[in-house]
Amino acid sequence: MHEMAVTEDILRIVTEHAERAGKAHITDIHLVIGDLASFVDDSIQFYFDMLSPGTLAEAATLHFHRIRTRFRCRKCGCEFEPEGYNWLCPQCHALGGDVIAGKEFYVESIEVKEG
Repeated sequence: MHEMAVTEDILRIVTEHAERAGKAHITDIHLVIGDLASFVDDSIQFYFDMLSPGTLAEAATLHFHRIRTRFRCRKCGCEFEPEGYNWLCPQCHALGGDVIAGKEFYVESIEVKEG
């Protein structure tokens, strides 16, 4: 259910930016979501379809750009993308490491039209 609150925030953010730019309608919203962010695209789309009617973003298209998880091994410094839940470094076989990609969640851009 946290997708509903996140979707409300998305709508607030894009509406504020469109209003500041003096635009009348948002046509596209580009979102970046890391695989570790735990947000489900379909759930965000569902809540967006429910919450956006009557707003500047009504009928806008959501575009989801997924960022794969990447680690940097703390032992040897190797950067790698884990396969499923196998978070072992492919070089030294140490477990996990520092997350360097995959937690992202933000509005990358919006497209708007006047009038």
